[in-house]
Amino acid sequence: MLRMMSIASGSSGNCIYIGSDNTHILIDSGISRKKICEGLKKVDLSISDIDGIFLTHEHIDHIKGAGVIMRNDSLPFYGTEGTLRQMGYNPCMGVIPKDLLNVIEKDTDISFGDLTVRAFHISHDASDPVAYTVSHNGKKVGTVTDLGFFDDDIINNMSGCDAFIAEANHDINMLQVGPYPYSLKQRILGDRGHLSNELSGKLVSRLLNDDVKAVLLGHLSKENNYDRLAFETVKQEIDDSDTEYTSGDFNISVAARDETSGIIEV
Repeated sequence: MLRMMSIASGSSGNCIYIGSDNTHILIDSGISRKKICEGLKKVDLSISDIDGIFLTHEHIDHIKGAGVIMRNDSLPFYGTEGTLRQMGYNPCMGVIPKDLLNVIEKDTDISFGDLTVRAFHISHDASDPVAYTVSHNGKKVGTVTDLGFFDDDIINNMSGCDAFIAEANHDINMLQVGPYPYSLKQRILGDRGHLSNELSGKLVSRLLNDDVKAVLLGHLSKENNYDRLAFETVKQEIDDSDTEYTSGDFNISVAARDETSGIIEV
């Protein structure tokens, strides 16, 4: 069995748990070690049970807890060369034990315990950002956030997922009339920014299949989105799409910013 749970998801911090009975990993560590430990208790795990942490990119909402975890728990971290290099330049990390940093290659299956982890490129304003799928015994889950757009390569990598987390970062109108400076609005709306609710719905529509057990909408902006709006917009995009499915065919929910999601088992 493969399990997935969002420990935190949003512009203020991100951490996803994925694991089998024998191997346990985190995708990102963008919250404090304390909050990660509290989240892991929901699946009867402690941080000592985690075998490794895979990073999507070096922005602080994805690496905040990395330095403390490396120094306290000696957990290995995995990421692209660009991600690990840029993380080392961040003074918030403190002293990083270099022997715990492991470079991964994109578009290559990584055998990690009894899990198969695959990183693939996404478009975001970071050094070398990636998203991940994780497979075990014929089951597959994925998490894809922090991307300005999606393409066929992303669809191909995420296809066949039994459950996945997809970014629904902002409502375009809320962002445009909101308090952010013009330059930041342009960054978010650009090809190296974040997916809007509408684009998230289009992405989810492309990924639906008969085996999908759950869809989590993640990385919502605190200022430019809210749960119900993201949920309803994505549902409408699915129902308006050419897919054979309707939004009512699947369990779709929103990953909370500061609370764990339900445990997804496939």
